[in-house]
Amino acid sequence: MFTQSYQNILVWIDGSDQAMEAFKKALNVAKRNYGTVYVANVIDHQIYTFMSYSPLNENIMDQLTTDAKNLINECKEVGKEFGYNKIEGVIAYGSAKEAMAKTLPEKYDVDLIMVGQSGLNAVERFMTGSVASYVIKEALCDVLIVHPTKK
Repeated sequence: MFTQSYQNILVWIDGSDQAMEAFKKALNVAKRNYGTVYVANVIDHQIYTFMSYSPLNENIMDQLTTDAKNLINECKEVGKEFGYNKIEGVIAYGSAKEAMAKTLPEKYDVDLIMVGQSGLNAVERFMTGSVASYVIKEALCDVLIVHPTKK
């Protein structure tokens, strides 16, 4: 019988309930396997405008980085409450698709990626869905899409 032991689990966090749910499930997997959870927030340097992409200014980048650090700290607090502290925070810059499917899995020897099914609002749900679809197709390891818990 074959059993899978995931040691390095990557979770994309964006502040949504879906991302937090994926993180909590990742904690369970990591705890069972004595693994590490890498919580990643990817900041894209470009913003979509009506006609093209434009670079983000330094103040916006600073705020996005601060927000990412806060999300990571929130995850570490949740992990502490859960009784598990093998959590590493990662802030990456560039394409979320590439970072989650290839760059971060290579860098951290990731063997499982967990992604929430949707994001915060309609635009973010579209982007998250787009990232999740890309990660499923292009990831270098196993991928688990976390569907929302029905309340």
